[in-house]
Amino acid sequence: PADWARLFRRAGARYVVLVTKHHDGFCLWPSGVPNPQQGDWSLRRDLVGDLASAVRAEGLRFGVYYSGGIDWSWNRRPVRTLVEFIGSAPGGDYPAYAEAQVRELIERYEPSVLWNDISWPTALRPMLPLMADYYQAVPEGVVNDRWMHQSWVLRLMARRPVQRTVDALVHWKIRRDAARGTYSPGIVPPPPAHYDFRTPEYTSFDEIRERKWEATRGMSPSFGFNRADTEADYEDPAELVRSFVDSVAKNGNLLLNVGPRGDDASIPEPQRSRLDALGAWLEANGEAIYGTRPWVVADAETPDGVAVRFTSKGGVVFATLLATPRDRRLVIPLPAALPGPPQVRHLATGVPVAARLEGSSLHLDLEAPLADAPAHSFALTGR
Repeated sequence: PADWARLFRRAGARYVVLVTKHHDGFCLWPSGVPNPQQGDWSLRRDLVGDLASAVRAEGLRFGVYYSGGIDWSWNRRPVRTLVEFIGSAPGGDYPAYAEAQVRELIERYEPSVLWNDISWPTALRPMLPLMADYYQAVPEGVVNDRWMHQSWVLRLMARRPVQRTVDALVHWKIRRDAARGTYSPGIVPPPPAHYDFRTPEYTSFDEIRERKWEATRGMSPSFGFNRADTEADYEDPAELVRSFVDSVAKNGNLLLNVGPRGDDASIPEPQRSRLDALGAWLEANGEAIYGTRPWVVADAETPDGVAVRFTSKGGVVFATLLATPRDRRLVIPLPAALPGPPQVRHLATGVPVAARLEGSSLHLDLEAPLADAPAHSFALTGR
């Protein structure tokens, strides 16, 4: 845990969310809530507590993920489609079991993030007091948007005839969108009755969102470690940086999955190298990310086709170019006015940049072409 926590801090992370129980139902802490379906189905070692202590020792916040909507130790019926998967939430005594375990996680670890997955197995009435008690225990805590309580819709989804009908509609929509060129494999969960932030998965939002959100994804098409993944399956490190910048410009965070190996708990090199790339870029450009908020617009494009993303903080506007232009003279469109004649600084080098406004465009004259990097951030202030 200490090695993981140091790596996450060097990567520039500010919080860590541990998968305490995934869909197999196995608990990574010595739970005092017995599983009547599967005996001895939790660690004797308190891995959750160990990582929480290590993460907090590095100055990071700690959160917990819990698979509330799916638990295969309770429902062993095979699932063959996404719709069957969503409709396979266990019933019977499982809702009370899941609530007791989440209450145990809150009491023991006081997580800053309570991240439930898929759905929540109780009705709305008992779910809201659970959240109220969480806020009472952790006043600065936040909950995600995957707490879809059990309703008549989800109860219908558990029926095979309904699942077959919905599956047919889903496949029809996929074929239609593919034909139109609009298909996206990402998922945006439907909003539940209460949440603090949204969690689009393997996708993002196209515009600034008023409410905070968090792009969640793996470094490859898999969550966790897939031994069959090759370097070609992993996302390009520069693209990870750029997608992160894009999310922040639109009021988002990035929850990037890290999957240790099962045999020795080490984090595989392809994942470490991408965490190192994020950390190196944030070390030089973090001022344009940490503590910022979206500007009046999220994006623009230079005349030569370089994408730009904007953030702001304390009267400073940050413009981040998502490529490395080759010309020393740059033109950045400004969709809104700066509060005076511009002063510009290149964050990675700290070097002031000669700048002038011409209409709604900011013209920069660099002393030398920019070195290759995933993205380049500039601080813009008015005198």
